[in-house]
Amino acid sequence: MDVKGRGVLVTGGASGIGASVVRRLSLAGARVAIIDRDADGANRIADEVAGLALVGDVADPDIMPMFTSVVEDRFGRLDIVFLNAGTVGGQPGTSELDVEHYRRVVGVNVDHVVYGLSTAVPALRRAGGGTVIATASLAGLLPLASDPIYTLTKHAVVGYVRAAGATLAEEGIRVCALCPGFADTPLIAEQRDQFGEFPLLTADDVAGAVEAILDHGQGGEAWYVQPGREPGPYGFRGVPGPGSGARPPALKWGS
Repeated sequence: MDVKGRGVLVTGGASGIGASVVRRLSLAGARVAIIDRDADGANRIADEVAGLALVGDVADPDIMPMFTSVVEDRFGRLDIVFLNAGTVGGQPGTSELDVEHYRRVVGVNVDHVVYGLSTAVPALRRAGGGTVIATASLAGLLPLASDPIYTLTKHAVVGYVRAAGATLAEEGIRVCALCPGFADTPLIAEQRDQFGEFPLLTADDVAGAVEAILDHGQGGEAWYVQPGREPGPYGFRGVPGPGSGARPPALKWGS
């Protein structure tokens, strides 16, 4: 995909995977805006790539609409949205529950993806189509026993993308999920020593998978990324339907 001159919005772009994607797409000629709570980090990366830094909390329902509008006005169009901001669950979630922290995790990992996609779609329509990539995780495809809440949120992202992608593809809007394994980024900094010799992805490995999705990804796909393997769409097994063989109706909601 030729990204030269395209308008790009990246959440969580001040470090790790987000920053690597910002650098790659900027180098390829895209005009990139970064949303992050880390003002210093966002401004540093924006200065590096002559991009636009926007400081805010993506879990706030007002942030994505406001900044999407800013980006569209500044760049004249919005073509690619990388909904990458995320956080770990940090608690078992099966006995004592820190409700405030739980709501924070859901707000960043799930709500921000919904806010981001629903806000981006009208802008992408105005541009004649585009791509939205939401960072999930292998925990969106498989259970991560050490973090059930994180697993819950990433399964939600994968399910949302698969359902939304099928409909939006008809309008030339691709929606895909990115499902990397463990990556050596600030997200796992406190647990880094526990991995020992276990192979970790680099942020640039994952950014390469983003480029691959932009090149030939299809709407509704969830792409796995693992060390030593080429990234690709995960093949979901079909679920048995009714014994009668009847297909479910295509329901329409609202008036």
